Amino acid sequence: MRGGPRIGIRAVAWSPGRRPYAERMTLANVVTDTADVTTLWGPYSIVGLIWYVLVVVALWKVFSKAGYPGILAIIPIVNVVILVKIAGFSAWLTLLYLIPIVNLVFSIIVSVRVGRGFGKGGAWSFFLLWLFAFIGYFIIGFGKATYTKPA
Repeated sequence: MRGGPRIGIRAVAWSPGRRPYAERMTLANVVTDTADVTTLWGPYSIVGLIWYVLVVVALWKVFSKAGYPGILAIIPIVNVVILVKIAGFSAWLTLLYLIPIVNLVFSIIVSVRVGRGFGKGGAWSFFLLWLFAFIGYFIIGFGKATYTKPA
């Protein structure tokens, strides 16, 4: 059956810069499988989850002191909206976080205003509510600071 058709075997034209389809798909699968493993199940995801839980605990206490339900600290975008409201701004101004460069300036302003609401100074608010927010929110939430709504 030398000259007859071969069923199930497809002739693929070879070119010097192109790999066969099966080889390309195998490489793509390896890359994606590796990405899945490292991002979803790696040690960084566990550290990130622990970090998120600690930030939620700190914000929960801050929200409770400011008169908002603490459970809102769990929801990622809502917690930023509540921080903007604690700073004395309209919740609509949260949209400023979507504009590059403006978001940095606005986040510093929000941090300083939140710190002022809890009786802290500008430098303290900049360093511990913006630069090292994780520490600052724990200090405000579990410390003796009381909230006074900014005018």
